[in-house]
Amino acid sequence: MKFPKLLLEAIGRAEIPLRFEPGADEAVAAPVSELLRAWLRSHRSQFDDARNALIQELLEELDGSRDVPA
Repeated sequence: MKFPKLLLEAIGRAEIPLRFEPGADEAVAAPVSELLRAWLRSHRSQFDDARNALIQELLEELDGSRDVPA
């Protein structure tokens, strides 16, 4: 499954009255995704290639270009 879909499903289950506004779920998901992206990038290291590889995988999951492991 792709992370963007997981995020939209979580937002859809929230008890916030967004369901009736077209595009509201995506509007909420965008800043959450950007926050996570910035947080992951802030943990990159110039000395730890394994850490950077994991961060890259997580960023790809966040962007939806890689499936989230089951």
